[in-house]
Amino acid sequence: MIRIAHLYYDLMNLYGDNGNLKALQNQLNNQDIKCKIEFLTIGDNFDFSKYDLIYMGPGTDYNQKMVLKDIIKYKNAIKKAVDEHKFFLITGNAIDLFGKYILEDKKKIKTLNIFDFYSVNESFRLVDEVVAKSKNSEKFILGFQNQRSTMHNLSEPLFEIIKGCGSSPNSKTEGFKYNNFLGTYLIGPLLVRNPYLLKELTRKLILTTDPNFKFKPFHLTLEQKAYDSYIENYYSELSKK
Repeated sequence: MIRIAHLYYDLMNLYGDNGNLKALQNQLNNQDIKCKIEFLTIGDNFDFSKYDLIYMGPGTDYNQKMVLKDIIKYKNAIKKAVDEHKFFLITGNAIDLFGKYILEDKKKIKTLNIFDFYSVNESFRLVDEVVAKSKNSEKFILGFQNQRSTMHNLSEPLFEIIKGCGSSPNSKTEGFKYNNFLGTYLIGPLLVRNPYLLKELTRKLILTTDPNFKFKPFHLTLEQKAYDSYIENYYSELSKK
């Protein structure tokens, strides 16, 4: 049984990014692994020790601030879960909540202070299609940006930018990684658009609970065709380099 917590499912769920969890649940089921997703929001009690993966997606600026007021009380529990190598997948502007602060109109809004990066709410938006690569793979990562905030002082970026913007306008990197914490502004949903990432995360989750698990072939034929077609139609020049 893989247990997943979908944090603030009703407040932090723009752009259909909950599709990340639907894709992950489908792959787990195809491996005959039961997957239970618990939908948690303001007023619920979060016990991070119960879950194998914690997920939170993007929200409006207003909802982000509402969530910050609630999630701040879980700071120590979240830090403990990160240090214990719990899996986190955080997409869109939800990632801003895990840094030192958000700078807005020259004022610092204190956030969870789990990591050393900080975010800035800009007067502009970064809207772009992004092609990136992860540190340990040559496969392209596809994603879409539609963000007001930018991320700074990143110690361990998640992706290297090949085409498009990074976490800030002059950055060649995107997102943040620490232990099994994965945070990115990229939406899409990310796991739906990138079958390699979906397969990798599925494998890691299962092996955490059963190191000797015997995997069946992954059912990603349609997802792979969509990915390959997109690369061929829009980024063929990159694949030839």
